[in-house]
Amino acid sequence: MTIKSVLEFKVGDAVVYPAHGVGKVAAVEVQEVAGMSLEVYVVTFDHEKMTLRVPTKKAKTAGLRSLAADDVVAKALTTLKGRARVKRTMWSRRAQEYEAKINSGDLVSIAEVVRDLHRADSQPEQSYSERQLYESALDRMAREVAAANRIDKDAAVELLSKSLSAKKAIVAAAAAAAAEEDEAEAEAA
Repeated sequence: MTIKSVLEFKVGDAVVYPAHGVGKVAAVEVQEVAGMSLEVYVVTFDHEKMTLRVPTKKAKTAGLRSLAADDVVAKALTTLKGRARVKRTMWSRRAQEYEAKINSGDLVSIAEVVRDLHRADSQPEQSYSERQLYESALDRMAREVAAANRIDKDAAVELLSKSLSAKKAIVAAAAAAAAEEDEAEAEAA
């Protein structure tokens, strides 16, 4: 018994699965599960050396989606340039929230985690768990940006670093402008 349905993804399409990031649809198979025929996407994640089978009818509810569109990537890069919004709650609670955002698969949410956990050279060093979450979020974001822009992962990391350093430039420019105003007020007085 074969099942034919309209498929959202074709073999070779790059897709994003929330808990694992960017993968590629390697095949669409019909498998026998509990005596029933089930059509599944076979998704491979080369960076994790893993294969995942997602039922075609449950792909949307499982969170399988296409790569982010250009406007979503642009919004995520803009998010990186924003000011870090670190809540003043216990680290364990924030870590859970960051982990949930990373595993949501939403590129903008992942960008928020990268932005909030990024440390400039002049800032104090991160704890081990902060660094682990930051690197996980950065890696997940870089893989999707690389796949969406058809560049390699290293070029994507460089692009993300530029966006993060643009944040520093904006903060430095604002500080310089405030210092100039203070100086002008002091001279006028």
